[in-house]
Amino acid sequence: TEFCAAYSSPLEASANCVVVAGKRSGEQRYAACLVLATTRADVNNVIRKRLDVRKASFAPMDTAVELTGMAYGGITPFGLPDGWPLLIDAAVAKAPELVVGSGIRGSKLLVPSSVLTSLPGAEVIEGLAKPV
Repeated sequence: TEFCAAYSSPLEASANCVVVAGKRSGEQRYAACLVLATTRADVNNVIRKRLDVRKASFAPMDTAVELTGMAYGGITPFGLPDGWPLLIDAAVAKAPELVVGSGIRGSKLLVPSSVLTSLPGAEVIEGLAKPV
């Protein structure tokens, strides 16, 4: 990413927070997923099953921005909407510290993984992400 290149920060030391959506019985469900930047969230299997929806997909950009109040590309696991699960890949939880979004595109946060796993709604899930 641009941040990694500009600050000589290894991609392995960064995590991406993505918003996933799915529907069940007419109810729209959302979750934030935190995965290493070197991996891709397993939306169609692990996340779909955890949300208990027929089909899960990345939330459209405008929806993610509107619901979180954050800039697209800078979504952070801090300050997510009440009631949203924060699904954290086990590899994120095992890292000592990671660079994550700050809610805006112009900055990042360096955070111990113990802080991330203690956030409201946080669940550590093995296999939440797959290598790219």
